[in-house]
Amino acid sequence: MSDDVIVNKNRRRFLTVATSVVGATGAGFAAVPFIGSWFPSDKAKALGAPIKVNLASIEPGQMITEEWRGKPIYIVRRTKEALASLEKVENNLRDPGSDDSVQPEFAKNQYRTPEGKEEFLVLLAVCTHLGCAPQFIPEVGVADLGGSSWQGGFFCPCHGSKFDLSGRVYQGVPAPTNLEVPPYSYESDTVIVVGGEQGAKA
Repeated sequence: MSDDVIVNKNRRRFLTVATSVVGATGAGFAAVPFIGSWFPSDKAKALGAPIKVNLASIEPGQMITEEWRGKPIYIVRRTKEALASLEKVENNLRDPGSDDSVQPEFAKNQYRTPEGKEEFLVLLAVCTHLGCAPQFIPEVGVADLGGSSWQGGFFCPCHGSKFDLSGRVYQGVPAPTNLEVPPYSYESDTVIVVGGEQGAKA
């Protein structure tokens, strides 16, 4: 066997090995982002993670907005007068007992809250008609919203849906159901966890 043939075989073997190594390395680099895509990012985890909200700084009659899973959450601290007004509007509501609406079992009542926690209302701020964000209008007797029959609540400016101060939908508006109550629990008397285990613990 001539020296030229041996050199060519060695060169071919070297090129084959080198090509294989480069190919395997490239495949490895290509696989890293592919395998990485199997695991959610920190941002994705955060979007689905429960959130804690301190209620202590919310004044009576005030509403704050938080964000959970990329959607706004309304938290309202209702006054005694607001709580008392809920019965006054029941005859005007489509689903006063929340029988056809979405909420945790603990919130299937007039206040749509856990028992003993009626002061604070927690709602998903998404109209059940086409997903607009309803406005919080706590003033009583607003002429454009029904005058004396309006005891405060939420108004969707997109298509005119109205909800009371428990997020219950009025009759004769486009929204088919009450505003949704997200799953949440009380970590303490003043801290709730939205998206965690349902029910009142404190």
